[in-house]
Amino acid sequence: MAFLSAAPDVRLTKAFSTPFQNVVATARTCYSSKGIVDDSQVGEAERFAPLATSIYEAGHHTTFQHAHFQFALANVSRQFIWAFLHAHPFYNSEQVSQRYVTVKPDTVTVPELPPAQLAVYRACVERQFDDYKTLSDMLEPVTEAQYYRRFNRSERMEKKNAKAIEKKAQEAARYVLPLATHAYLYHTVSGITLLRYHRALEAADAPTEQRFVVRRMIEELLAHDPNYGITLEEPLPPEAIPDLAIARPSPEESRRFCVAFDARLAGHTSHLRAHTPGAAELVADAVREVLGLSPETLPDDAAIALALDPARNTLLGESLNLTTHHKISRALHHVSFTFAKKLSHAADSQDQRHRMTPASRPWLGAHVHGEPDFVTPALIASDEAVKQLYEDSMARTWEAINRLRKLGATEETLLYLLPNAVSVRFTESSDLLNLRHKHQMRLCYNAQEEIWNASVDEARQIRAAVPELGRFLLPPCGVRTLARKKPICPEGPRYCGVRVWKLDIADYERLI
Repeated sequence: MAFLSAAPDVRLTKAFSTPFQNVVATARTCYSSKGIVDDSQVGEAERFAPLATSIYEAGHHTTFQHAHFQFALANVSRQFIWAFLHAHPFYNSEQVSQRYVTVKPDTVTVPELPPAQLAVYRACVERQFDDYKTLSDMLEPVTEAQYYRRFNRSERMEKKNAKAIEKKAQEAARYVLPLATHAYLYHTVSGITLLRYHRALEAADAPTEQRFVVRRMIEELLAHDPNYGITLEEPLPPEAIPDLAIARPSPEESRRFCVAFDARLAGHTSHLRAHTPGAAELVADAVREVLGLSPETLPDDAAIALALDPARNTLLGESLNLTTHHKISRALHHVSFTFAKKLSHAADSQDQRHRMTPASRPWLGAHVHGEPDFVTPALIASDEAVKQLYEDSMARTWEAINRLRKLGATEETLLYLLPNAVSVRFTESSDLLNLRHKHQMRLCYNAQEEIWNASVDEARQIRAAVPELGRFLLPPCGVRTLARKKPICPEGPRYCGVRVWKLDIADYERLI
């Protein structure tokens, strides 16, 4: 048994009825002179195994992408989700939110450990949950004061918004919780992604947990359709994974790296490192190419407006993101921006869900040194008593991690105890098409505070570097105003209380 806590629960809940036959049927359809080949026409495994093996080994994997599998997962750690399940773009997940759902004690991964290590581990987790509860309580009056700066105070509002205030408080308090904290989620992937999971079993930061979960997923897959055994490869050995061949840096080297990275940020949360030269002209040229027009007929400003200005391109105001289906909007693919970023693990766990703005995220253990290294939410920093308790909690957590390191604990064990607040440093890039959509979602005042702050930081820098493009990076209410969509705020009862569409991005400011 790998865990003293409840083992991860893995159940296949939805799937194609004959998924592997569908792999073969779709492959044969490509060369069929008689129309669509149905799953029932491919025969028994003995007949189709050679073809399935052949197309798999040749890398013709699109046929494996049709069949999808939905899993219900429970008792899995936030660290495993960040390091493995969500560290690629080919999935869909809906998981319980620590922002909106109160986290219960004892919902953490506890690995099998020697008695001395286990005592330190359990004591640290118990104290982290105590701090979470204390911070939640202390933050409620602080949050209430900020909340009623936005909304008119009244008895009706107080009664209506008590729950909203409680959730805002626990959203900040969750930063002290360990990465070992459990989550439950629906996780849907294609057949080829499942095969990749198995092959890349060792390639992440939570090896014991990912071995357990992925093997259970494969067991569920083979129970549903044993034919996947035809193409299932053995996991790559650790020595075949280049990342694992490089020795981890010493704590002192990790500290030097972090100091140097932070210096490069130059005071930013997300620092613009590079962007496509001649970006505005490139977008204008691409729009003209779509339409077959000359610069004399369609000047740069007008061409850019067709792609980026919601007043001219009203598709941008649709709640259903249609830009990848629109020829002119696809001209934005040709321009890209690269940022160096520093977020908490909690914030980055949400940032990485924007799968079309990919990043080179770290082996977290390579960035962990002996000193507390964390992000402080603005709400916590606004109150001295709360901030002091928060910093004391961080100091005690790192003290426990350092004690475990001296006791010989594995890197996986140390990472589980890191708080949600631990700093994650990485580089992220995006083409303008997908970055525009991300900013439309994350410049909203309801967005998670750190990601909002990073998006504001990015939008301001892009506006300074390429004003012709940057001025169109707007929150949803700003886009909908220009597109003449009603209501202006699409959040309904979740309206943030600020008329953001009337503000210039230079004036954006918030604590909650």
